[in-house]
Parts: sequence; C-alpha cells; structure tokens
Amino acid sequence: MRIRTTTLAATLLLVTLTGCSGDSDPAPTETATATATSTAPALSKAEITQQCIDAVAAVISQRPADFDPEADTDPQPAECDALSETDYLDAYMDGLQQSNQDGRDALQRQIDEAAETDQP
Repeated sequence: MRIRTTTLAATLLLVTLTGCSGDSDPAPTETATATATSTAPALSKAEITQQCIDAVAAVISQRPADFDPEADTDPQPAECDALSETDYLDAYMDGLQQSNQDGRDALQRQIDEAAETDQP
C-alpha cells in the first residue's frame, strides 16, 4: 500500500511539473521520473502476483447480476500488467478461486447467523 502511495505521489508530482511548464525541454521530466522510480523499492514477483490475484477477485466480486461467462469478459486489472500471459492466467484462476471462497464464506456466515436466531 505504501508503494502505491509513493508511486502515486511521484506520478502526481510529475504531472504537476509537466503540466505547468509550457514549452520546456523534456529532459528535466525524464530526470524527475528516474529519481521518483529509483526511490520506490521494487516488488517481488510473488507480491505482484498476489496484488493481481486480489485485484482479479475484486473485479469478479463486482460482476453485474446479468454477467454471462459465455459472452462477457472480465477486464484485466492494472495490477496484472507486469505479468506474462501465462502468469496472468494462473493469477486469474487463483483470483477466481479466492472470489468463490469469499462467496462461500459469506454464505456460511449467513447460514450460521440464521441458525443462531430464536426459532419458534
């Protein structure tokens, strides 16, 4: 989360700097980009994959009620852009499993709550 905040802040700084300078040379912007990205630690492949899995699970959980898996597709989250196609497909399947498990857990909580209520 801290990495995203740092990256977002650096990006906003760059946008602000480039937006305010009319006909300036692009070289200072490139220097600012290199400085901003070098201060943020790189994520490991496992961390990137987990972020992708979480993002896929979130996308799947927000599907509309009329989602048709035969005709509709889920958009690829930006968190998955750094993954290869094979790694993305693996992460997508893991995200699908995570979303399904979250749904089963929510249903079980509802069943447990209903069983705890006083019955006549």
